[in-house]
Amino acid sequence: MPRVTPASTRQPQGASGLRTFWRVWVLGALLPVWVFTTFVATLARVDGNSMNPTLHHGDLLLLLKYPRWLRAWGLPTAYPQRGDLIIFKAPADSPYSYETLWGVRHRPYNVKRVLALPGDTVAIEDGRVVVNGQPVAESYVNDGVLTDQPPLRVPPGKVWVLGDNRLVGESLDSRAYGPVDLRDAAGPADLRLWPNPGNVGR
Repeated sequence: MPRVTPASTRQPQGASGLRTFWRVWVLGALLPVWVFTTFVATLARVDGNSMNPTLHHGDLLLLLKYPRWLRAWGLPTAYPQRGDLIIFKAPADSPYSYETLWGVRHRPYNVKRVLALPGDTVAIEDGRVVVNGQPVAESYVNDGVLTDQPPLRVPPGKVWVLGDNRLVGESLDSRAYGPVDLRDAAGPADLRLWPNPGNVGR
């Protein structure tokens, strides 16, 4: 005999559709994308010229987020390393860290190169970056000139960063706002995807 489900026990068509949408689109598609882009990797586009000649306005980078989370969770990771390009927000206590867009003041993300790690002593002498007493070989920079700065010991949990564009006024970096807290860093972005794909770090 045909089976019949009493009307009182049938699920409303709308409720069934909502469950299907939740299961297929939210749990099956959107949640994995959110997990991946939050904890593993995402894309980042360069805005500005502070990393010329290494990067140019509009370049597309692969931002790796998992090294930041490994460090935050106390798990082994080689992040950060000298020469890494990292994406971060500049220190909140610096006026150089903010910009206003459509009337809203916010701290934008930046991309710069890590030149000194926690515990390092960094200085600028005769226009060259000196880390732990040794001049840093920087084949990636342009012909700009750095103003000398006295030695600074980088605090724990922070890094000292510079833009590759050393022309006057082209890069706001640790010369202006000091060391960057790694808690404000999204992670390393050493791989350029477009144009001219390749490794741009170290």
